[in-house]
Amino acid sequence: MTANQPAAPRAHDHGHDHPNEHVEEGVHFTLRTYLTGFFAAAALTAIPFWIVMARPIASAAVSVAVIVALAIAQILVHTFAFLHVNARAQGGWTLVSYVFTAVLLVITIGGSLWIMHHLNSNMMPGMMGDPASQTP
Repeated sequence: MTANQPAAPRAHDHGHDHPNEHVEEGVHFTLRTYLTGFFAAAALTAIPFWIVMARPIASAAVSVAVIVALAIAQILVHTFAFLHVNARAQGGWTLVSYVFTAVLLVITIGGSLWIMHHLNSNMMPGMMGDPASQTP
């Protein structure tokens, strides 16, 4: 460009934004975030394995509850550390769809367990193949 030529007009010198522009504002993830997520996920995998193999908890129900809680924690670690689902990503729609999926899973799994429990408790005697309860 020489001194005689006028400068080319620069974009956005007019003081307002264009509606077609999209700037993704969100959390920028670093190597530290990924490493923290990796080590948290590894620990959340190793702890339930140790609970099953070493049996440090006497009650099976408590062991199952702890393992399920750790599984939920691992899902959350993967969701936030690796999938980058948070309230700011894509205007919050990713989080909304994730919560909707979780609600559907809870309804489906909880309903299935409830139905199986009631079917089992309402089963007629002799239907399970128990020879002591059958009459000759």
